[in-house]
Amino acid sequence: MYGLFVGFIKLSILEYTKKGDVFDVVFSLAIAREMMIVFIKACWPIFAIAVSVGVFMNFIQVGPLFVLTALAPKFEKLNPLSGFKRMFSLRSVIELIKSLIKIVIVSYITYVFVKSEVSGILQLMDVSVASGAFYICQLVIDIAIRICIAFVIIGALDFIYQWWQHEKDLKMTKQEIKDEFKQIEGNPEIKSRIRQKQREGAMRRMMQDVPQADVVITNPTHYAVAIKYDQEKYDAPIVLAKGVDYLAKRIKEIAKENHVEIVENKPLARNLFDMAEIGKKIPQDLFQAVAEVLAFVYSLKNSGRVG
Repeated sequence: MYGLFVGFIKLSILEYTKKGDVFDVVFSLAIAREMMIVFIKACWPIFAIAVSVGVFMNFIQVGPLFVLTALAPKFEKLNPLSGFKRMFSLRSVIELIKSLIKIVIVSYITYVFVKSEVSGILQLMDVSVASGAFYICQLVIDIAIRICIAFVIIGALDFIYQWWQHEKDLKMTKQEIKDEFKQIEGNPEIKSRIRQKQREGAMRRMMQDVPQADVVITNPTHYAVAIKYDQEKYDAPIVLAKGVDYLAKRIKEIAKENHVEIVENKPLARNLFDMAEIGKKIPQDLFQAVAEVLAFVYSLKNSGRVG
């Protein structure tokens, strides 16, 4: 890089001034073109390093990521309203502040360093072209090194901020949690209605089974349990229906309508309601008590007193 700049400065001072008028537009454009070529040749390693560092830092932050969807045209970006929202969003303001801080830091580093080298810069008038070019190149390199160090520190801080922001974005709001719960578990209101319909269906089926019972055991006002014993199908009595308060009253009404015997036994009715399940066998602990009730009912049937 140093050799290219020195060669160009020598060529500009010693050759170009002899070949034509520097104020001529065509000649000036030719010099500018040569200057651009020299600049590109001299600075492309720096640009390559900067790009490599940027890609490496991005790889560290988000891992390997290569997608072509970002290149696809998105017509919604032409919407001015969406553009204003992006321009004045909190994230855009933060990015603007970060860019301004970078500009201020670079300007301050350049100002402080150039200020410390004012005496050396003023002495350039007394040195050779080669020495002046070397000094300027060295000055630029020193400034670039300091700026790079500053950018490394800024990049580290920015990495910490971006990681924090990414973790924050991953956190779900209360509404998002509710929506996801609805998607996974289903809408609670719909599930509640389904359960209600299921309970109503089970209640209707239970009431339809009451006429098949051998006996309804009550306490007598709060509890009612319908029992059936089929020796051919079951080895123990089963519970066809049970209920409390209004439901118990309805069970007894259906039992009376269908001539099912109703027997009052307060402790047994309560125990059956608490311990037995509809459609299941009665607990073994209650076999004796239920057997006595059934024997009483069968004796009534045999004597013709039931109904």
